[in-house]
Amino acid sequence: MFIAFEGGDGAGKSTQAAAVQARLESIGRTVLRTREPGGTPVGEKLRALVLEHGQGDIDSRTEALIFAASRAAHVRQVIVPALERGEIVLCDRFIDSSVAYQGAGRGLGLEAVRELNLWATGGVLPDLTVLLDVDPERGRDRRAAEGTEDRMESEPDDFHSRIRAAFLELAAARPEHYLVLDAGQDRAELTEAIMERICGMPG
Repeated sequence: MFIAFEGGDGAGKSTQAAAVQARLESIGRTVLRTREPGGTPVGEKLRALVLEHGQGDIDSRTEALIFAASRAAHVRQVIVPALERGEIVLCDRFIDSSVAYQGAGRGLGLEAVRELNLWATGGVLPDLTVLLDVDPERGRDRRAAEGTEDRMESEPDDFHSRIRAAFLELAAARPEHYLVLDAGQDRAELTEAIMERICGMPG
């Protein structure tokens, strides 16, 4: 089973992925928790290149290609092997993040970025995408409380508003593959809702 956690910056994706991992492992499931960009040695280097400040100018198309390259390695080297071993894979961000951030946020077009990433991954898609929907202002407040912002997080609120709209559009197009939750809910309640959906899935 492959589950992706999506949403804007400050939505609590990492927190919920960790909580769900703990719950699944407590009932005897083998879980691999990973993240994007990253998840492999080359992916972590690409993550630093595209997210850290001070890396020089990175235009939108180059940015999209860097994310797709990191994802290609991640799928082939980490995600697919774990699924073949029968593990549950929990991934903090996947294709939808590129579609939202580069497709909508950078204006490259949702379909163009989606097609690029489907080619990069060989068509691998999550069985379920948990979308933690966060208002851009609330997300910024959460990030501010946690410390410094990376290159993407520091973009203005209108950029994050376009991203939020794109995520919701993607979920509305394939509702059977998404669980959309208000990221402002209590953390424990969010975890319960995610576990209820996972436990109701075949396999």
